[in-house]
Amino acid sequence: MNKIKVAQYGCGKMSVYTMRYVYEKGAEIVAALDIDENKFGKDISVIMGGEEKGVLISDSKNAEEILRQAKPDICIITTMSLLSDVYDAFEICAKLGINAISTCEEAFYPENSNPELTNKLDRLAKETGCTLTGAGYQDIFWGNLITVLGGATHKITKIKGSSSYNVEDYGIALAKAHGSGLTLEEFDKEVAAVDRVTDEKRQEVINKGEYLPSYMWNVNGWLADKMGLTITHQTQVTVPTTYPSDLDSSTLGMTVKAGDATGMSAIVTTETKEGIIFETECIGKVYGPDECDKNEWTIYGEPDTTVVITRPATVELTCATVVNRIPDVINSKPGFIPTSEMPILQYRTKNLDEYLK
Repeated sequence: MNKIKVAQYGCGKMSVYTMRYVYEKGAEIVAALDIDENKFGKDISVIMGGEEKGVLISDSKNAEEILRQAKPDICIITTMSLLSDVYDAFEICAKLGINAISTCEEAFYPENSNPELTNKLDRLAKETGCTLTGAGYQDIFWGNLITVLGGATHKITKIKGSSSYNVEDYGIALAKAHGSGLTLEEFDKEVAAVDRVTDEKRQEVINKGEYLPSYMWNVNGWLADKMGLTITHQTQVTVPTTYPSDLDSSTLGMTVKAGDATGMSAIVTTETKEGIIFETECIGKVYGPDECDKNEWTIYGEPDTTVVITRPATVELTCATVVNRIPDVINSKPGFIPTSEMPILQYRTKNLDEYLK
């Protein structure tokens, strides 16, 4: 088979790994796009390291023309965290019939937070015969890992999860979305107030495509879908995280003052018709010197099971997941298809093209 041709949309921190992993899994980059004019015209090796690849970074304003000419099999989108922010990239791919996979956290299961845009993309992708999806760290560590453990459980009453990550690792858009650097008063007004609404008001905002979901909002939807559960009620609460001393943030380009918001903790509670409750928390913040990534989940029932992963390499795991997912996306039915409808992810021992059907 021929090598899988990949376009990289967004040449920031995540692409350092996604592009290298693409080559090391026997595929190739045929186009690279970004918004930073300082990167335009530079070889992708400037970002990913190693020898020059002969692929220059182009202005994403010209994405449609460049992708039309490059004819990639799939596009990796590593830019923003909300579906509305990556919609244009997805839409261009869908129009051209190019498969796309994104690290956008909301894209992991966007139909429960922005059904309007999800349905638009789904219809367009079906018309052109391509597949769009979201994946990354949550695909395994908040998703398939949990459902696989559920397969070893006789009865489940509750699934409780908590995961923390350093916003410094993911860029300024994510850090700002977590309220990092805001005063507590600003955080309450700009972040927390969004969730102090009635269920009816929240659904109204969701239907308008204006909701700001925490990552676990979409994860709980994914889990319910994968486990065949019917959601009856879901709520979200966000609270600021703080640190007792000043913290320098290279991503924000500022010093987060002691007592100000370093980020946030978002807790999503989901009730299902089948009686299983999800209570999941994601903590994204500027880390202090004594803090590290941690992923902890407990399945309550018969029996109880807890899994704890300390200091996971979240960025690298995210990027490896996306690259390993490429064959599944290409093999999938067309539309906006969450990975909950795809096979459990596997390690790729062969070149990616050898897994295509």
